[in-house]
Amino acid sequence: MVLTMMSVSGVESVLAVPKETSTEKAEHLRQQANPQLFNNWTFDKDQAGGVPKGFLAVSSGDQPGGEWKVEAQSAAPSSPNVVLGASSCSACVELLVAQGFQYEYPEVVVRIRQGAEATSGQIGVVFGLKDPKNYYATVVDMSQKSIEVVRVIEGKESILGRAAIKSKPVEWHTLRVQRNTIISKDFVETFFDGSLTLSVEDQTLGVGQVGILVRGQATARFDNFNASPLYSSRPLSAPAAY
Repeated sequence: MVLTMMSVSGVESVLAVPKETSTEKAEHLRQQANPQLFNNWTFDKDQAGGVPKGFLAVSSGDQPGGEWKVEAQSAAPSSPNVVLGASSCSACVELLVAQGFQYEYPEVVVRIRQGAEATSGQIGVVFGLKDPKNYYATVVDMSQKSIEVVRVIEGKESILGRAAIKSKPVEWHTLRVQRNTIISKDFVETFFDGSLTLSVEDQTLGVGQVGILVRGQATARFDNFNASPLYSSRPLSAPAAY
């Protein structure tokens, strides 16, 4: 990806990701009318012990130190398999990215389970991903009962919004993220266990890949990862069951 230098008066120049032009955005939206962009990954046909087919495991943090693998679990929302993500250091950010799909305004839904014993680390989803150093993420901290939407540019993270969450008394929670637009405003809405918890505005990044993540010292399980375009020639996806 090509980055440009943006100078601000009296401030040292910083790297920024070029914004989409109106022509580029129109073309990206046209490409969203693609049935292949409506995906529901259950991981049930993948072989246990390996990275699920069609996904790439990458590190985004300063220190690589994680693992992604398919794991058999009969009590999963979609049995028999889930994906296990593990991150082993406080500076680690581990991503599992779906390959071959680009979304301009995605809706992303995933079932997550970290366990009541979790005392550190965060888990969530990534979207608008250009590469492992440039993306949006919505991350949940189960131990702190909080949720954040962050923007990462050249590896530097900015928190766009933070809110408290009220989780249902269940083992598997549901995280749902929509990147939307109204007129000239782009915004991200985050739902946790069926309730809208956070809405932030940002239009720095455009079309990109989607995936899941763990960061800090964390271990989590993921199931029923769903991604679809909000704007296309097909109806919106049905709401996830909670």
